[in-house]
Amino acid sequence: MAQTLGTERDAGHLRRAIELAREARGMTSPNPLVGAVIVKDGRVIGEGFHAASGLPHAERVALGACSQDPAGATMYVSLEPCCHTGRTPPCTDAIVEARIKRVVVASDDPSDEASGRGLGILRDEGISVEMVDGDVAAAARLINQPFRKHARTGRPLVVMKTAMTLDGKVATSTGDSRWISGEASRARAHRWRAELDAVAVGIGTALADDPLLTARVEAVPRQPRRVIFDSEGRLPLRSSLLRSLDEAPVIVICSRAASRTRTQALSSAGAEVITVAGENEAARVRAALHELGSRDVQSLLLEGGPHLAGAFLDAGEVDEMRVFIAPIVAGGRQARSPIEGQGFQLIGAARRALAREVEEIGDDALITARLTEW
Repeated sequence: MAQTLGTERDAGHLRRAIELAREARGMTSPNPLVGAVIVKDGRVIGEGFHAASGLPHAERVALGACSQDPAGATMYVSLEPCCHTGRTPPCTDAIVEARIKRVVVASDDPSDEASGRGLGILRDEGISVEMVDGDVAAAARLINQPFRKHARTGRPLVVMKTAMTLDGKVATSTGDSRWISGEASRARAHRWRAELDAVAVGIGTALADDPLLTARVEAVPRQPRRVIFDSEGRLPLRSSLLRSLDEAPVIVICSRAASRTRTQALSSAGAEVITVAGENEAARVRAALHELGSRDVQSLLLEGGPHLAGAFLDAGEVDEMRVFIAPIVAGGRQARSPIEGQGFQLIGAARRALAREVEEIGDDALITARLTEW
């Protein structure tokens, strides 16, 4: 049972654990972000965070960093400790062996192999365990939205990114869109690619722009998997995507409308071809997301275009929107808007953001809107 934090000191240590967890953004998938702080006699004696999948978990890192014997100390951790053996041994074993007296946890782990089991083990060993609620708990959940959605649904968290003019256009009537957003905004988008598991576009964008879809930032920790929604398998075999497979994998999502000749040619060129079924585009989007989730894709940056974005919205699979608004006006009846598809018939039925933030980036405004919470 969650309870409200007893002291502001507890809250401060948990905020620090969350801050530590954020240090590994883009590095831990398919594992969650986790930070830990160990306090004894009112003084921090150890800190740590999970730096990458396969490396020690935050609890073990913090215990290893302790400046004195942690016996009798309190451990603050942003996510409940694991109790199963994966690439690393259970953190509950390390906590018990270190004779930690009290564990304060900011958020639950919704995965089947965890979900309160570790806390039960700690309580059985006589350790005081507190699950908190309130703002700190909400902050801890938010840093792991991709992990949480994937654990609950098997599908990745979808972050839609777009850049538009003041009058809501993503391209002129001739299709020109380079560049609506400024250089600083484009650099930010490249950092997002580095932090998320995959980036996706539709075949229209792939044919028009011949993009690489790589994260072009310094010291990039990893490149995202590149996903093309291509119902008929039209991606050119000489595209930049297929000529850069040494940089990052390419996944092509086809429907049954794609001929065997085309899908085999794409496979021979080095792409992974996934054929999905469904009575409409929205159903095929959901099927594709399940396929990606089964491949440990927990987060997907949806970059375009409007047709694909509409299919995702119709499927109810846009979890967050990141919209750059440039200080320009394009006009034009035929100019495209960011999202097409079926949409909603009534404003009252339209998706409403749960939370939003506004930031200035160069000359642009960035609106981040969270549509779901997991």
